[in-house]
Amino acid sequence: MSFDVYGVGNALTDIQAHVSEETLDHLDFAKGVMTLVEDDTQKKVLARISDHDTTRCAGGSAANTIVGIAGFGGKAAYACKVAEDEVGRFFLKDMGELGVHVDVKLIPGQSGTCVILITDDAERTMLTNLGVSSSLGPEDIDEEAVRNSQYIYVEGYLFTGEPTRSAALHAIDLAKKHGVKVAFTVSDPFLIQYHRVEFLKLIEGPVDLLFCNLEESRALTGKLDAVDCAREIHRHAENVALTLGKDGSILMHENEVIPIEGARANAVDTTGAGDMYAAGILYGITNGLTWHQSGHLASHAAARIVSQLGARLKTPFSKEEVTRLISEC
Repeated sequence: MSFDVYGVGNALTDIQAHVSEETLDHLDFAKGVMTLVEDDTQKKVLARISDHDTTRCAGGSAANTIVGIAGFGGKAAYACKVAEDEVGRFFLKDMGELGVHVDVKLIPGQSGTCVILITDDAERTMLTNLGVSSSLGPEDIDEEAVRNSQYIYVEGYLFTGEPTRSAALHAIDLAKKHGVKVAFTVSDPFLIQYHRVEFLKLIEGPVDLLFCNLEESRALTGKLDAVDCAREIHRHAENVALTLGKDGSILMHENEVIPIEGARANAVDTTGAGDMYAAGILYGITNGLTWHQSGHLASHAAARIVSQLGARLKTPFSKEEVTRLISEC
């Protein structure tokens, strides 16, 4: 079986619930921010909201991108780790129903979750528990799936510890072994504080396409101007996709600066914007679109995701919409 993109990342089931200020005060977490929590703490949180109406979907940064690629009609697979609990089975079922190939062994433990508590003022308090997702290792990477993919896509969050770091590096090594392109996303500016040297070595070495935002590109290069940052990264990476928020993005390909306009959006939640942007780029370049067409599609995809709550598109792009967007370039 062949794939456009084989993703490697965390498996986090997003669980959203509207809660009162009283409930949030009782849980005693900082409002409006993301907090990493341990297994037992997350169990208590889930028990506390068990009588609330909740919505769930398979998530995680790289998983969101892979789902986006499948949503455009692409062929995608995902390497991750889930437990043999109800949440783990839900994650696999949800990804499968979306057309994503996930072939993993369920293991004892607690599957990763991101509980999103929404109060009446629209503030979102996120409690993330990696669970067994943090045990993803080299043995979980499917060499045959890598070999039969055009690109692999690796998230920077995997470099925060072991064995996930080794899993990411093993996937990259397998891709190079089989002549498969490597796409890498920095994931978050804070990661550069601790992994700048390693990330630069990846950019100077096996990475064929780097995804980053302006803040991340400045931290990587020491430059300020967006084009200067993109050019500096492009000295090493074959392709660069540098996002600029509402101002669009810059693509670098074959020494050409390709400016991509920002699509209009009434932004209500920026969660998943970068993930969906990456989905548009990766779907485009693995399905015969030009870089400009891919960027145009990605820009509109990011605009749609920020116009709603959550990182999963409530209204996916139809084939007619994709065709129209491509024809505009």
